[in-house]
Amino acid sequence: MLERLDHAWRVFGTAVSFAAFGLGGVLLGLLVFPVLRLAVRDPARLGRMARRLVQASFAGHVWLMRRLGVMSWEIHGAERLRRPGLLVLANHPTLIDVVCLIGMIEEADCVVKSRLATNPFTRGPLRAAGYVFNDNGAGLVQDCIDSVRAGKNLVIFPEGTRTPRGEVLGPLQRGAANIAIRGALDVTPVLIRCTPPTLGKGEKWYRVPSRRFHMRIEVLPDIPVAPFLAGSAEALAARRLTEHLETTFKTELARAGAGS
Repeated sequence: MLERLDHAWRVFGTAVSFAAFGLGGVLLGLLVFPVLRLAVRDPARLGRMARRLVQASFAGHVWLMRRLGVMSWEIHGAERLRRPGLLVLANHPTLIDVVCLIGMIEEADCVVKSRLATNPFTRGPLRAAGYVFNDNGAGLVQDCIDSVRAGKNLVIFPEGTRTPRGEVLGPLQRGAANIAIRGALDVTPVLIRCTPPTLGKGEKWYRVPSRRFHMRIEVLPDIPVAPFLAGSAEALAARRLTEHLETTFKTELARAGAGS
């Protein structure tokens, strides 16, 4: 009986969390950011303020989910994400990991789907924050490099989508490695584990797990890009870096007991 009540509460708590996230996006887009645009004329200052608001709202969303008993979390090495100009590459096991990361990283930037620019829940905050949209084609890599060089912390999920159900890690795309190689940017890998798995690829929000899920976020040591650049063409260097990232994530996930 208690287990059923707990499950029902977490379904309710998850529904409240999703509703709050959607409502918050609409309010920010319709009320807060239009006023902010009128009050702040300098685009750079507007972007900084918008990113802080997004960070605060994401951090608030995580706080709400924790207070509702939907999730718990632990973070290791969070102080290493407080440096400016990082290229943060993370695995992507669940929908909520992007909220956790953006909520804890100052001056966070990310690559977002262009269709979100027309979504009423997201377009206002995303445009004001100046995030990188993925519709720039050949210029996308340079946009990402420019973001990091400007002191922002760019968050990318090399899998490109959430990890498939039953897999430890999905295949890594080379886009993130291309950014690191072409920009000569060191990589800050972040390992994310969600136990039990939830909000994965293709999963409905109401399919809550048997118990409160736990997020474990660990900031791994930086990966210097210089060794991959030495004596190698960019395409080969990107492939080697991608393979190294895949090995690193799989090794650390196995060490952390992912999937157990």
